[in-house]
Amino acid sequence: MNTQPRSLAATLFPIGLLLIAMASIQSGASLAKSMFPIIGAQGTTTLRLIFASIIMLLILRPWRVRLTASTLRNVVIYGMSLGGMNFLFYMSLQTTPLGIAVALEFTGPLAVALFASRRALDFVWIALAVAGLLLLLPVGHGGQPLDLQGAAYALGAGVCWALYILFGQRAGAEHGIQSAALGVVVAALFVAPVGIVHAGSALLTPAVIPLALGVAVLSTALPYSLEMVALTRMPARTFGTLMSIEPAIGALSGLLFLGEVLSTTQWLAILAIIAASAGATLSMRREASPAVAAD
Repeated sequence: MNTQPRSLAATLFPIGLLLIAMASIQSGASLAKSMFPIIGAQGTTTLRLIFASIIMLLILRPWRVRLTASTLRNVVIYGMSLGGMNFLFYMSLQTTPLGIAVALEFTGPLAVALFASRRALDFVWIALAVAGLLLLLPVGHGGQPLDLQGAAYALGAGVCWALYILFGQRAGAEHGIQSAALGVVVAALFVAPVGIVHAGSALLTPAVIPLALGVAVLSTALPYSLEMVALTRMPARTFGTLMSIEPAIGALSGLLFLGEVLSTTQWLAILAIIAASAGATLSMRREASPAVAAD
């Protein structure tokens, strides 16, 4: 009699973590963009990851974790993909609208969902997500052509996002949330040289430091810790499909924080994406067990 409520709670818990994580990331994105005129996308990514790594090191103390060679490899690849994802996404935001960048970046987790699918029902949810993304993805604003370099950066971020899902799940299966802290440290070490060379002493501008701290918490420390927990409690396919709600969260964040008014077509796209996420959530309860460690 008591197994059903526990099963429902176990299903809803990682979903709730993902929703909080995505809302946090999109709130941090608008704050991060305000730093671009001062230190550029490269410097913004660097400060975001450096401050996030310091916060997570102090809170989680991951140095107590004993790493095997296999685990270390997964953590390093996870961290590099995390750093690359952040760096390329911010680079894309310099010339690409936020909604378009998020939609293009989503090709990564969507590919994870597609390649891991086994049942016909899974493709229904993926098709709904794709339909929503196509409606959400305009050719350009006011007839302006889409910047190809910015689009390429966003697609590259999508590739890193796919690697982040796959290797984050493997790393998190062994050491849980401590793997997220180690991954952010690796990401900071990976990106920092680029940001330091580009921004130089501007990284120490007093006005930038509190903004960078806010971005570090909202866009990295909080959401990636929550996502690491969620990754170990659901299949990579389900995680990837649920992340389809990210453009919808971004659109709502734009409305609340940036005053961006959405068209009817864009709202229809959001409804399609939410329907895909809801369908994937219902399907997840029929999974035998989360594919935490494939090998």
